[in-house]
Amino acid sequence: MLLIVDDNNEIRESLTEYLEKNGLKCEAAKDAQTARDKLAANDYQLVILDIMMPGEDGLSLCRYIHESSQTPVILLTAMDEETDRIIGLEVGADDYLSKPFNPRELLARIKAILRRESIITGNIQAEFTEQSNTADNNGIHYLFGDWSLSVNQQQLRQGQQAPKDLSTGEFRLLMAFIEHPKRVLSRDELLDLVSNRSIAAFDRSIDNQISRLRKKIEVDPKQPTYIKTVWGGGYTFGYEVTKKDR
Repeated sequence: MLLIVDDNNEIRESLTEYLEKNGLKCEAAKDAQTARDKLAANDYQLVILDIMMPGEDGLSLCRYIHESSQTPVILLTAMDEETDRIIGLEVGADDYLSKPFNPRELLARIKAILRRESIITGNIQAEFTEQSNTADNNGIHYLFGDWSLSVNQQQLRQGQQAPKDLSTGEFRLLMAFIEHPKRVLSRDELLDLVSNRSIAAFDRSIDNQISRLRKKIEVDPKQPTYIKTVWGGGYTFGYEVTKKDR
């Protein structure tokens, strides 16, 4: 199910009608507070979110969605300005579209994101199904820095602290780094390792996943030591990795 958040009633209704005619189930919200209530009560595959709304704006709501869930977001903006696009991507949006837009283009972008999420989740589920049938893999742990990663439980543990659960996307991304420590990996390489497919260079889903992962493993996500940014190149994992069977 998709959630459409826009204060314009005509846009909400026309988008809902168009997307449902194309096989997508939708709900709509007229403002950020209504959207927050719906997000708390339901799981959505994707949120289509207008930036310019009275009260809480779309950028603030996008940041909330990014920090509290893995739900992809497509931003809609009436202002075709680079600053808005950059801020939107920085706060966690997966894509953006400037108004006025062709509904067919929006549909294509929605399908691309849903396909990406399905591929990533499907690959990981298949991988864990295979692992669950292989007793030798059940006790595998990877050690790096202060952290221990349990492959079977998909959990991170730092010393004696309580373990941190990883989403499937976060786990697959971390495994890509663990399997290629201290090597510079471009966004395209990471996306290929995570989802086994090639994508457009502008796809920012990896940046969003890295931001979420940094919040879980870095002391200061703004000055990372585990997942480092290599300007113009991509990302690199800054620690040696040790594999142990328990």
